[in-house]
Formats: sequence, C-alpha cells, structure tokens
Amino acid sequence: MTSSEEKNKFMKQALKEAKKAYDKLEVPVGAIVVKNGKIIARAYNQKETKYDTTKHAEMLAIQKASKKLKSWRLLDCELYTTLEPCPMCAGAILNSRIKKIYVGTNDEKTGAVGSVFNLFNDYTFNHYVEVEKEVLKEECEQILKKFFKDLRKVKKIKNENKQL
Repeated sequence: MTSSEEKNKFMKQALKEAKKAYDKLEVPVGAIVVKNGKIIARAYNQKETKYDTTKHAEMLAIQKASKKLKSWRLLDCELYTTLEPCPMCAGAILNSRIKKIYVGTNDEKTGAVGSVFNLFNDYTFNHYVEVEKEVLKEECEQILKKFFKDLRKVKKIKNENKQL
C-alpha cells in the first residue's frame, strides 16, 4: 500500500511534467510510471508540438516505461496522472497491464475512469486496474484552470488585434 506522503510525492512529479506542457502551450497534463517505488518513466502532453493526437502524457509515459523494461507488460507498475485518462489512454493502461493508477482530477468531458464512463469497471476484461482519485486534486485542477484562463486571454487579444 502506498502512503499518502508517497502518493503526494509522486503526483508532484507528475505535476512537474504538467508544468513542462504548460510552458509549451500544451494542455498541462503530466504522467509518471512507478515500479518498486521508483520512477521509471515520465512524460507530458505533446499533441500540439508533435501534431499527433496520440501524444498524451499517459501514452508517452507508457511507451517510455515499456522501452525501459523491454516489455509491453507493465506488471507491478503504477501510473500517476494529473488528469483522468481519456478512452485512448484508459485502453492503453488496461492493455499494458498497469496495476494501479492515481488520478489528480476528473475530466468531466472525456474521462474514461468514472466521469463520463468507466472503462475499467463497466466492462469485463482479462485485467483489472485499481484506481485512486483526487490525489493533490486542487493542485491538478489549478494548473488546468490557469492554463485555460490564460489561453482565453491570448485568444481575446488575437481577436482584438484582427479587428484593428
């Protein structure tokens, strides 16, 4: 069992990754993969910079962890993500056999781990993924809220400049 202190420590590392995405004008989502209490992979969203829909933080972290372990099976691994996974990422988590995920905040629009539907519990698969939500929820929500607030300001300024 992971202690509250340890969960917070790892989610803070995922938040560091989210900050990297924020700085690159990507939706600030970060993810890390942990095995035996050690971070083996870290990633952040790169959809905009890589022009690739599949470059979500979770997908990239899973790919890096698989490469490091030289296996697509991430048995006994845990994933920390600042935002509830979408259907694509939830599917990759399930297929990679990750043991447990820790989620910072819910995604009420595309969340596939309870907010819109629950891929892990609503269907029968050959693997079960444990889920723990609301780890550093406020911090994970804040970076997203600030990002979209700042993005709206930028878009407003661009629109005003077009009208000049």
